Amino acid sequence: MRYTATIFFILIYTLSFSQDPQNTLNRLDREIARKEIYIQKKYDAIQALKKDVQKYVVNGNSVQLYQTYLSLFKEYKSFKYDSAYYYLEKAKTKAIALKNPELQNEIKVQEGFVLLSSGLFKEAIDTLNSIDVKTLNKENKFQYYSVKARTYYDLADYNNDSRFNIHYIQQGNECLSKALELVDENDNDYWAAESLRRMKQQDFKGAEFAFQYWINNYDLSPEFYGIATSSLGYIFSERGFKEKAIEYLALAAISDIQSATKETVALRNLANELYKAGNVKKANTYIHLAMDDATFYNARHRKIQISSILPIIEEAQMYNISKQNRFLEIMVTLLAVLAIIVIVFLIIIFKQLKSKSKSRKELTASYKQLQELNVHLREADTIKQEYITYFIQATSDFINKLDTLQKTTRQKIISKKFDDVLPALNRYSVKKERENLFRQFDEIFLKLFPTFIEEFNSLFPNEHQYNMKTNELLSPELRIFALYRLGIQDNNQIANFLELSITTIYTYKTRIKSKSLHKDNFDKRIMEIKTY
Repeated sequence: MRYTATIFFILIYTLSFSQDPQNTLNRLDREIARKEIYIQKKYDAIQALKKDVQKYVVNGNSVQLYQTYLSLFKEYKSFKYDSAYYYLEKAKTKAIALKNPELQNEIKVQEGFVLLSSGLFKEAIDTLNSIDVKTLNKENKFQYYSVKARTYYDLADYNNDSRFNIHYIQQGNECLSKALELVDENDNDYWAAESLRRMKQQDFKGAEFAFQYWINNYDLSPEFYGIATSSLGYIFSERGFKEKAIEYLALAAISDIQSATKETVALRNLANELYKAGNVKKANTYIHLAMDDATFYNARHRKIQISSILPIIEEAQMYNISKQNRFLEIMVTLLAVLAIIVIVFLIIIFKQLKSKSKSRKELTASYKQLQELNVHLREADTIKQEYITYFIQATSDFINKLDTLQKTTRQKIISKKFDDVLPALNRYSVKKERENLFRQFDEIFLKLFPTFIEEFNSLFPNEHQYNMKTNELLSPELRIFALYRLGIQDNNQIANFLELSITTIYTYKTRIKSKSLHKDNFDKRIMEIKTY
């Protein structure tokens, strides 16, 4: 009996590791089809918080406004980098206005997280190092060390260079050890940190136990569940249990979809495992979804990591198509010899040709999408370089003017030439400086988009086209859509830059669109205007 029981438990254990992960992959495909529903739930939650912002702005409750901005940041922090950073800056402004150092430090910790999530590792470390740890409460101190540890770990993964990785991982381990001292052993945060520590120390069996214990004994949020299952997928892959790795990475991807998490590696790693297992078609589907998520979130390092895998999977897909083509050639040759089964072979060829055409269209669409992505990346890089150069020059000029004004004013005051101070100040015109700012902006923009005015006018009938005044590069109306083409699509930001009211911005936009030949897709037409 004892021998039979032992055999039974060994059989059960073996079957648990040989379970077909296809059911989990099917679940994942169903959730992918429903992902827009989860994204809409995310937007609904965000919209409710934005309504609270308006309420607290009206009643002047700065503390509640700070908390709501922070809640908006948390909704966006694993969803969309740009929006997360925008609301973090809003919360930071409120924390400074409240003159509360604890809130300011809390914001810095969160800023470190969102910077590392977007791939800005140096900036994340600099921000975290600017915090005086002694001023943090216990909870924020735990978050500080946890975020700092993850920054070093992600930096090691991104660099992938043995000369530096060991140092980064050691620093991450030190930070995680300090974090563990600050949290109770019966807390989710403890097991998240402890499991990660074991995994980074290459203690894969210990890490597997910790993650499984965490999942089985605690009520995990979707975020924690995604982290645990994704980590287990990595551990099983490293230990050679490929099917279990696929199953847990698929579970992590399902959790990410249900929580509308875009800053994720589960889909990318799942695609890689499926490619190794020979399931190239599904790997190709998932790697493109992973690229879509990374692009939506604007995670620079994730896009680079995915770009290193995507061409390999694409090449394997092309090889499979090539194999199908060779098979078709054999079929055509056999048709001449085996006339008796011509009809059967014609049916097979027809099916294969249909499959080939479908695969080719999918491949062409994927390649076109990749080309468009590369064009957008080059365009964004060009715009970034031009405007960074412009910003540095403009800032330098502004500082020099301030310096000159300060020195002149100080000299006249010291010389007691008080009557000369006001004329000296009046030599600098804010209106003229703003006009110079607009003109420099227009020159750089038209350098990047030399055909912008012509293509913009082509969207209108002749009687509503825009002609520039003498010595004018862009009119105020065109300048609004120039900012929109650069990706600045928030009306508040546009209004602040152009020194106009939001109402005026809305009025300009509505009036211009109403005159267009393409009212339904006017914004899309603007974004299709190319750089030089």
